[in-house]
Amino acid sequence: IPWLREQRPDVLCLQETKVADGQFPADEFLAAGYHVTFRGEKQYNGVAIASREKPEAVRFGLPDGDPADEDRLITAVFKGITVVNTYVPQGRERETIHFAYKLDWFARLRQFFARTYSPAAPLIWCGDLNVAPEEIDVHDPKRLLGHVCFTPEVWEAFAAVRSWGLDDMFRRQHPGETGHYTFFDYRVPGAVQRGLGWRIDHILATSTLASRLLGCDIDMAPRLAEKPSDHTILVADFATD
Repeated sequence: IPWLREQRPDVLCLQETKVADGQFPADEFLAAGYHVTFRGEKQYNGVAIASREKPEAVRFGLPDGDPADEDRLITAVFKGITVVNTYVPQGRERETIHFAYKLDWFARLRQFFARTYSPAAPLIWCGDLNVAPEEIDVHDPKRLLGHVCFTPEVWEAFAAVRSWGLDDMFRRQHPGETGHYTFFDYRVPGAVQRGLGWRIDHILATSTLASRLLGCDIDMAPRLAEKPSDHTILVADFATD
């Protein structure tokens, strides 16, 4: 909330809120001047969208009917721009049903985009996507290769979603640059100070919006707070009409 009050973004997308709907601090967002839409459960998953203007439309989950997805995806529309906020399954271990579920989830998301939207329309896909797409997106690619967020199967699944017509806003702004991360594991001593991170949180957009990108950067200040999340905030600015 302090970051929200200070930075005043038009839209803030949150993932892994880990709070049941009845305990979500909606009043704090309202007091800060924001509408907030959310869906979650105690201890696991959860997504929310806070916005300065009330969304024109909201939907939860993927349209193929799995109720579990409602805690992982919110779609909201603002002035004709669709925002798809997702918390992609992490996958746990490669040789498990959880990893297979992750790959299938990407495939279902690709179908959702293809059947519901046009890549010519203004759309943003963002969130904790649990994939580091390139070697430069992790601090030690040789050692980390094979992790469920850094493995060829996940790269392929992620690329398939992107191929629908989505561009990585951070890489559009910072092509080829190293040392930029959004996630630092609590279990790694001094991870932030030592630069031991992952870039697994992303903002992607269709060409209509990508051409209006003004900037996309990682704000490290929230990760350096007294009681931080293990993720920090990725910010994208777009020109308005």
